[in-house]
Amino acid sequence: IMAHPLGFYSKQGLNVSVTKTAGWALVRDKMINKEYDASHFLSPMPLAISMGLGSNATPMNVATIQNINGQAITLALKHKDNRDPKNWKGFKFGIPFDFSMHNFLLRYYLAENGLNPDTDVQLRVIPPAEMVANLRAGNIDGFLGPDPFNQRAVYDEVGFIHVLTKDLWNGHPCCAFGTSTEFIQKNPNTFAALYRAVLTAAAMARQPKNRELIAKVIAPSQYLNQPEAVLNQVLSGKFADGLGKIQNVPDRADFDPMPWQSMAVWMLTQMKRWGYVKGDVDYKAIAEKVFLITDARKHMKDLGMPFTAGPTYAKHTIMGKAFDAAKPDEYLKSFAISKVA
Repeated sequence: IMAHPLGFYSKQGLNVSVTKTAGWALVRDKMINKEYDASHFLSPMPLAISMGLGSNATPMNVATIQNINGQAITLALKHKDNRDPKNWKGFKFGIPFDFSMHNFLLRYYLAENGLNPDTDVQLRVIPPAEMVANLRAGNIDGFLGPDPFNQRAVYDEVGFIHVLTKDLWNGHPCCAFGTSTEFIQKNPNTFAALYRAVLTAAAMARQPKNRELIAKVIAPSQYLNQPEAVLNQVLSGKFADGLGKIQNVPDRADFDPMPWQSMAVWMLTQMKRWGYVKGDVDYKAIAEKVFLITDARKHMKDLGMPFTAGPTYAKHTIMGKAFDAAKPDEYLKSFAISKVA
């Protein structure tokens, strides 16, 4: 978003319209129908669309991860003395979309605490902008949503931040910038210019000193339509938690654009774990086809940005457990709660 008001697209010779879209299923449909050229995606969406999960199979690519961390489990204030997830049987939770890190992280967290996310709780797909209203109305007990909506629930005094997703998996991907494989093939120069604009924005957003300006330019109604104070709390990491404390977590949200293929493999293991995909999954082939880490490195190098060289897979730790992308089937078999027989 910030690349638009700050002129990063126009500096690359691009005429870009940034269009607000009501819900992720609509984003998917508009990308498949070529109504949009490129999009801000939930990072698992290009994998799901490429595989034909929930839609016709259309090859999509992740060019960069837009942000890492930047999510939380937010609960209604009436639950502030009920912080143990083992007591959450029967709770109703909002998630933005089935193919989202929000859904996968919430399911992971619940299952690690002994709850089956398919039978012990209800998960409801709610557009993030409507999550706070649903919490206020008592339609849900909580949500695992993207920021700034967790902070907005605190600001509106209807919820509190139970846990930042950073504390479940520090450095986890959140959203991604991507487009269709066809668009890249047909418009290589336009795609390269888009890549440069988005990476330039990421480099600026990584610097804490720029966060206040970013909050200011993305707050208006044509963008996030949120109070600047809410965005400042999220981006600075100095925030009210809704429980009477001010927390200071500078990397609550960060902007590391590296589209690690190991992240894609993890997402695929969770799709398999919860029955979104049946049968054998060629994890490596799908991850390497969809997540363009080699391209990201090339463009980062050209822009003089620091990047991690070497393998295209990284090691990740989720809730204290190491994930080795080379052994996805072993990882899947290690869970007590899953849909995989």
